Amino acid sequence: MKERARSAQDKAQRSEDLLHAAEALATELGGVRFITVQAVTERTGLHRTGVRRYYSSREELLLELAERGWEQWRAAIAAAVAQRDGLGPEDVAGVVAETITALPVFCDLLTHVTLTLEGDVAMERARRYKTESFAAYDAIVDLLDRAGSMTPDQLRGLIAATLALASSGWQVAHPTPTLAALYEQVPAWGHVAFDFAPRLKLLLTALAVGLHTVVPQTVAPDSGPAPTAG
Repeated sequence: MKERARSAQDKAQRSEDLLHAAEALATELGGVRFITVQAVTERTGLHRTGVRRYYSSREELLLELAERGWEQWRAAIAAAVAQRDGLGPEDVAGVVAETITALPVFCDLLTHVTLTLEGDVAMERARRYKTESFAAYDAIVDLLDRAGSMTPDQLRGLIAATLALASSGWQVAHPTPTLAALYEQVPAWGHVAFDFAPRLKLLLTALAVGLHTVVPQTVAPDSGPAPTAG
């Protein structure tokens, strides 16, 4: 069992260790739904009550991981479009799809953020998540706007669709053990557990091309609020 962290640096490292452990367990166990505080603390060598010094609950720990996911996605898109311009809708869809599917735990977390995580933490923690996720969302739109031919309004529609499709698609493509066994018994039903990455890229490409065609290049002032981040 590890000793209690004393310095600010030790505490920051312990917090990172907990996040890394949660992400690793989500990957190994098949989703964040299977993560428990006990499993995370055992992986990091802490006593179960030790996690409370860093995160007040399982939900806060996972919300922190989702917040990190937003920044990782923003950074991945920034790297993908660096030194590039003139990207067409198909290119933009490829960047968006490939960068988000490279973050499978983030895709999984997007479902849980909406269902439980941001609603089951203190208001100030929820506020911080919203602030950081919207900042990343706006930065992603700005990066893609500068790199390609899609307008900000078209990009907001594409990113909103990406969040919905990535979160639901990941869940369908990673069935629970019960459903996986059921699909083995009835293969005709197993087609719903599609190959996540190529299907998402196909759908986003179609959406990007469609948005580029049907959403006006200039947006009227009374066009209403933009789609929101998750």
